[in-house]
Amino acid sequence: MIADFMIAANSVTAKYLASMNYVSIRRVVSKPKRWDRIVSVVAEHGTKLPAEPDSIALEKFLVSSQKADPLRFPDVSLSVIKLLGSGDYVVQLPGSTGEGHFGLALKSYTHSTAPNRRYPDLLTQRILKAAISDLPSPYSIEELKDLAQHCNTAENSANKVERQMVKSAAAILLERRIGEQFDAIVTGAADKGTWVRIMNPPLEGRLSIGFKGLDVGDSLRVELTSTNVERGFIDFKRVH
Repeated sequence: MIADFMIAANSVTAKYLASMNYVSIRRVVSKPKRWDRIVSVVAEHGTKLPAEPDSIALEKFLVSSQKADPLRFPDVSLSVIKLLGSGDYVVQLPGSTGEGHFGLALKSYTHSTAPNRRYPDLLTQRILKAAISDLPSPYSIEELKDLAQHCNTAENSANKVERQMVKSAAAILLERRIGEQFDAIVTGAADKGTWVRIMNPPLEGRLSIGFKGLDVGDSLRVELTSTNVERGFIDFKRVH
């Protein structure tokens, strides 16, 4: 319920600033480039999605899937999230039409509810304060563009540090379990490597052997082959 309220507040804030003709920063998640793979993953769970990207249809599937099978839902949602890709902060000019947030099936969405921990929210709150007081925006268009890019860069840097810490902690947890086998799901498949997430404990690592022909969302059985705490490496090989 709290999440629904936050999403509603962020959407209303974006629409309000647009109605007042103020430039704003939006949170954008573009249409997925691999929609065909999302369709395939969802089809494995008995639901047929449209051939063209349809955020509303995807949202309905996720909601119904969570209700029908809450235990397996994290596996499904993780695959979809990985295929959707990450979001970016962009500047929205008055009267223009943006991409919106595909993952939430919203055309108007900004980050505004957490100014105490996220800088884009603070920027939006300052612009919102000016709009309510009928004052000029505290930022020019060029300033907002620079700040949006800064927020994207800072977020990516913070995520890298967080991922590294999580990987090192996971390597510590698994270093005594080399040789054990786990159920897993593919979370990444690209030229730079194939990644899997085991279910118990829920941790991610690289599939170094047996990755040929796999794609995001595929289920498999893996064996832990090595760990490196300092570098945060966890390596698996495919068993079957």
